[in-house]
Amino acid sequence: MTIRNPVEWGIDAVRGAANGVGALGTTLHRPAAQFETSTPIVRQIGFADLREVLAKGFQDFGAYRTDVIFIGLIYPLAGLVLAQFAFGNGMLPMLFPLVSGFALVGPVAAIGLYEMSRRREQGLEATWAHTLDVARSPNFGAILGLSLILAVIFALWLGVAALIYRYTLGPALPVSVSAFVSDVFTTPAGWAMIVLGVGAGFLFALMVLAISVVSFPMLLDRKVRIGTAVRTSVDVVRANPGPMLAWGFIVACALVLGSLPALLGLIVAMPVLGHATWHLYRRAVG
Repeated sequence: MTIRNPVEWGIDAVRGAANGVGALGTTLHRPAAQFETSTPIVRQIGFADLREVLAKGFQDFGAYRTDVIFIGLIYPLAGLVLAQFAFGNGMLPMLFPLVSGFALVGPVAAIGLYEMSRRREQGLEATWAHTLDVARSPNFGAILGLSLILAVIFALWLGVAALIYRYTLGPALPVSVSAFVSDVFTTPAGWAMIVLGVGAGFLFALMVLAISVVSFPMLLDRKVRIGTAVRTSVDVVRANPGPMLAWGFIVACALVLGSLPALLGLIVAMPVLGHATWHLYRRAVG
């Protein structure tokens, strides 16, 4: 088996994601008359609203516990597959960027949960099977387009993480897991990698928060263009910097705690966050 350098792997990921965006471009054109013309209203929210949307997220989770747990199994399985991929391909330095970067595409993974919360809000039946109704949404092309934008950001994050490893602990791959852990936590180069990685990860997470915190629920709920949804999401963050940064911190902490043990906590953490995000959108956008 050929073991590739992390930088080469990251570059290939970026190239593949970029090609995917180009291939989808022709599916996103719709007549202007099919879009809403009214400007979304961005509301001021406070920290108390975050508690309320989390409470509603737990309520939705409780209402559809069996169906949501079934969906939630996907998240730890996906994480374990990523971990196995990293170990099996000699890509141990990319394990943390892969697992942590999963949060960058979390809004895509939660799209079915938004649909379940939307249906419950309207008094409609909602089961795991209704998550597939997203594919019949009039805005499905736009949802795919925004999903690919996040995929590109995810790939860019992997490329940056690979470069950070190369210029700190790399370019050689670690000889074992124990040697890698020792190098990370007991050497200046390892601490430099941690500081640079956390800093870069924060910037990527902040960018994804700004463009996607309400854009996916909005595309599911309204006939708007990707640009309108993203601008509205950025405006929500700009109008509510404190609560939105707090929301990002809540999401990060929930995902970290949900990763223990062996990612099994994601079975609860991801569904609750997904449902809560729908209610956050409904609270922040009029």
